[in-house]
Amino acid sequence: MKDAELKSLAEGLTVTALRAGLITLKFFKSDANGVTQKADGSPVTLADQQAEVLILDDLRKLVPDIPVIAEEAVSRGEVPDVGSRFFLVDPLDGTREFTGGSGEFTVNIGLVEDGEPIFGIVYAPALGDIYLTLGHEAAATAKISDPAAAAESGLSGLSLTPMKTRPPAADGLTVVASRSHGTSEGEAWLESLPLPVTGRRNIGSSLKFCLVAGGEADLYPRHGPTMEWDTAAGHAVVRAAGGLVTTADGAPFRYGKTDAGYRNTGFIVYSSEALRDRLKPV
Repeated sequence: MKDAELKSLAEGLTVTALRAGLITLKFFKSDANGVTQKADGSPVTLADQQAEVLILDDLRKLVPDIPVIAEEAVSRGEVPDVGSRFFLVDPLDGTREFTGGSGEFTVNIGLVEDGEPIFGIVYAPALGDIYLTLGHEAAATAKISDPAAAAESGLSGLSLTPMKTRPPAADGLTVVASRSHGTSEGEAWLESLPLPVTGRRNIGSSLKFCLVAGGEADLYPRHGPTMEWDTAAGHAVVRAAGGLVTTADGAPFRYGKTDAGYRNTGFIVYSSEALRDRLKPV
């Protein structure tokens, strides 16, 4: 897709993400969120289910020819055939944070082309933060104080701030890590790096990608499993802001792993290629 097409997609799907966020806020901190467990033991709420219905309906109207892999649909066995271009949707990333009363949950909509994420929106409705791509090398963020008004006005009503990753520091690393899914393997990897970890921030959901994209952190290592719909939107944002994502062993991080059921292995988010090269083992 060309940049103009990606900008047009952002204009349409910003409204979608904001409207889906309004659904999640309706159930947030409510005893009526209808939380249950899926077959794999992970939690699902009415917010997940209703937000996904809205997103899928909008995608059918806006881009009917592009298939969608969506978390809750996949859990029901609804897995469409995909080609080189498809959407990955997580209507509520960070369900544990959501049910636990934390605002660190997001609505994720990502578009993959030829194995790479080329478009993404990450919206944290309870925090009032939205992050999105506006082109292959353009990412932006905005604060949202009135979600309902923002959903009416869409992209044109947002006060956007460009996002850029930061250059590597000379003396240490600021690392962002999962609040709920830390591993001993990840800690061992950090200890093996040639630069010390001098700052750390723990946060839920795909917001970790956004902290790197916005220049607030250098590195986000994830050694535990995730699903493609967990990562595609955030990956697209950090990529458009100047960062990159590799597998844990340094290979390109790709999407469309149908044989693996769209399951990811571990990955590393770097603020830049320069940082990746600097941290390579000698």
